[in-house]
Amino acid sequence: MSGAPAPGEEPNGTLRSFVARALIQPVQAFVATEASGGVVLLVATIAALVWANSPWGSQYTELWARHFSFEFARIALRMDLEQFVNDALMAVFFFVVGLEIKRELLSGELASPRKAMLPVAAAFGGMLVPALIFTAWNFGGRGAHGWGIPMATDIAFALGVLALLGRRATFPLKVFLLALAIVDDLGAILVIAVFYTDHIVLAAAGWAIVLAAAIVVLLLMGFRSKPVYLILALLFWLAVYKSGIHATIAGVVLAALTPAGARRPRGDQGEPVEEVDSSLDRLERLLHPWVSYLIVPVFALANAGLVLSSELVRDASTSHITLGIAMGLVVGKPVGVVLFSWLALRFGGARLPDGMTTYQLIGGGLLAGIGFTVSLFVTGLAFSDVQLTNDAKAGIFAASLIAGVLGCAWILMAPRMPRQPEGE
Repeated sequence: MSGAPAPGEEPNGTLRSFVARALIQPVQAFVATEASGGVVLLVATIAALVWANSPWGSQYTELWARHFSFEFARIALRMDLEQFVNDALMAVFFFVVGLEIKRELLSGELASPRKAMLPVAAAFGGMLVPALIFTAWNFGGRGAHGWGIPMATDIAFALGVLALLGRRATFPLKVFLLALAIVDDLGAILVIAVFYTDHIVLAAAGWAIVLAAAIVVLLLMGFRSKPVYLILALLFWLAVYKSGIHATIAGVVLAALTPAGARRPRGDQGEPVEEVDSSLDRLERLLHPWVSYLIVPVFALANAGLVLSSELVRDASTSHITLGIAMGLVVGKPVGVVLFSWLALRFGGARLPDGMTTYQLIGGGLLAGIGFTVSLFVTGLAFSDVQLTNDAKAGIFAASLIAGVLGCAWILMAPRMPRQPEGE
């Protein structure tokens, strides 16, 4: 018998509607944007390879090496176009990554220890095992500093592959892979900050701290001027850049400082749901399409221009850097993901998400071996020698292709499950 809800109870459908809008729909939108962004990323990668190997290849190199400078008062900034993409535009990429990490920690798959246990364990194994495999191949050699290259998962490419699989790629698998990649990104951020910072200019680092503190004070005071925050954010990025800490870390710090409003069902007896549209939500909705459809593809266009030749293939086939990256991503990623997931399921009290099977977990581990954007990014930090960089890029390209094909084939061959509606 139906009737008015008792005081303190949610009206019929209100809580379910709130959960769908507050938790599931943002994930669906994020996954959809990443998947379609993966197509644009693939086009940009192919364009870079074609351009670099065309008769106009020298123009490709010259374009990204073109310098420009900026000077205001005593602040001077000089960099080439490739540095601008890698240090400035990619700071926006890491800002959006930071926003997504914060959202997942507050209300997503990482919001509770029990929910977070499986993707965190999987990501930890998926970072540790590839790094160990690469180190085993390169210990004491010229490429030893590149151990961080095979640690990351390219979520745009991985979700793009899942989009091609249609009903075979269930929503729980997409959410698991998304959560795993987010923890991966967090690990990559820590690795970049700690192990790929050569020196620190204390004066600039001090200014960065002062600017961050100013942002915090203004937020606590309820100050709302967007232009002021934008100016402070740009100055903070510049201070981090001048400090010697990689400038993309500025994006992550600013994301951590971005306010995240509470979301909760309000009241009882049919009152509407109260949803607080926070700065975090607005910025993520605003910037995520720009990052997926412009910034990351431009990064690929600037960094994926590998000149292919028989000499490159011959050198890469025997290079410990290439083999270490390829083995780390193709073998180390799925082994680490599956092994540490099993340990979490067996001894940690974790459980597989509803609607996800062990076969799909293995498929997700294989797809996690698609390491592209962050792997190329770390390559630029790890190596300055052109030959070492080319060997690393060859390993990243080959491994990502193999991992994508293997993951796709595995999921297609996995036993079917009764289809669940998206978001359930």
